Formats: sequence, C-alpha cells, structure tokens
Amino acid sequence: MSRTICITEADRKRLKELIGVVREFGSQTRKDLEKLAQELARAEIVESKDVSPDVVTMNSRVILRDVDTGEEMNYALVFPKDANIETGAISILAPIGTAILGYSKGDIIEWSVPAGIRRIRIEQIVYQPEASGHFHR
Repeated sequence: MSRTICITEADRKRLKELIGVVREFGSQTRKDLEKLAQELARAEIVESKDVSPDVVTMNSRVILRDVDTGEEMNYALVFPKDANIETGAISILAPIGTAILGYSKGDIIEWSVPAGIRRIRIEQIVYQPEASGHFHR
C-alpha cells in the first residue's frame, strides 16, 4: 500500500540505529532491513507527544484480523531483542511487524507472502506507549 504512515521521531531514530547496527555486524542486503528502511523513508515523522493514539508505534499491543480467514491475532510490536512468539511479541523485522508500523486502527494492510497476498486489518490498539504517557528517549 502507498498510504502515508506515521512514525514518531523517537521510533525513527531507534529504528535507523537498529538498521545500521544489523548492517554493520551482519548482511548489507537483508530484505527485512531494506523494507524497514523504505517504510521509514516514506513515513510522516511526528513527535511522540503528537502521535494519534490509534497509530501503531513501537511497543504497541494490537489486535489484528486476517481479512480473508477471519483469524484474530494479538501482538506487541517490539525490537528484535524483545521478540518472543510465545508471548505475542513480534519483531519489527518480521514481515507482519514491518507491515503494521505506522498504520492506524481500521487500516487494511496488504503484503506479499509465498502463498500470495495477505491482508490484515488493525482492529484495535490495546496499548500504545505514547497514549499512556510512556515516552521513550
């Protein structure tokens, strides 16, 4: 999708640092890093205090619904070091993590998977740090 997404300045800074570190100590051509960098480049950047409470930011917990199957998923969007599928904490570098960053409640996101196109709707933002007054550096 080409809709403008909204990312906080704090998240942009930390995600750019993540991309740099992974590239420095890993591969320069990882597709997950390329996709995240593309998302950051097209985003509208706002201060943490100004982000709408219905936008998915880092460390948000969201309820997603697969548009085609109806499956509901409950995830927290986290940095790779905090990812834990058993607790529903998904990495920003996972395809679904990169896909939902910056989108809002009600948005439908489409992305390519090996089996075709996957479509998910952001049903609810259960927790957003900024809306709760938890601003990170």
